Amino acid sequence: SDVVNDRIIQIAFIKYPKEGGEPIEKMYMVNPKHPIKPDATRVHGITNDMLEGEPTFRELAVEIQDFIGDSDLAGYNSNRFDVPLLIEEFARVGLDFDMTGRRLVDALMIFYKMEPRTLKAALKFYCNKELKDAHDALADTRATADVIFGQIKHYEGVDHIDNDDNVTPTPIRNDIQAIHDFVNDGKRVDFVGRFVRDRDGQIIFNFGKNKGELAHKHPGMLNWIISKDFPLQVKNIAKAILKGELK
Repeated sequence: SDVVNDRIIQIAFIKYPKEGGEPIEKMYMVNPKHPIKPDATRVHGITNDMLEGEPTFRELAVEIQDFIGDSDLAGYNSNRFDVPLLIEEFARVGLDFDMTGRRLVDALMIFYKMEPRTLKAALKFYCNKELKDAHDALADTRATADVIFGQIKHYEGVDHIDNDDNVTPTPIRNDIQAIHDFVNDGKRVDFVGRFVRDRDGQIIFNFGKNKGELAHKHPGMLNWIISKDFPLQVKNIAKAILKGELK
């Protein structure tokens, strides 16, 4: 997600009045005046044709701003995406969305903080063991091995169902290839994720001004990567794309 270049195409609110009473729901479809990428449509199901004739954010901005008023804001991953994107959209139409005094509640941050994803927490959850000598290399390695074997036992016979209701039968089992295939989706080309593959299997940039564009079509960007302080693996991939060895 890119809060600078992404556009709102659907926005919804539930407003809980300070004085109590029934919550007020609002939902708007928004014409972004930009083509929606096919990958995005596959996720949310909204096409360019569906938004023809819908108002632009500029046309809705004052109404949305008035509806929000001085309300506090809550969402899921909202501090990192929804709120910054909303601020950007208001700024593009010349409105200052004042955040002064607003309180922010991000359900994802509650999840992270209350259900930590640390090695210590994993060892407790999967093995019911306490981690002693945390951050000692050997102690951490032993704990990690325990966690992996604990995960294999915990998820025995459990299917995985993704957000699109696709089912992967028992992906976590005593089969290293099956686990590898499950945890590595095949999109990431390098370990730090500077290059990824699109749905057609072609390598695209995953950062910067050319994010989402085919890497082999931007030799200047590839040469810039090679000349700058990027990990060796990323530079080697850029060189291979320039040579036509990767695409």
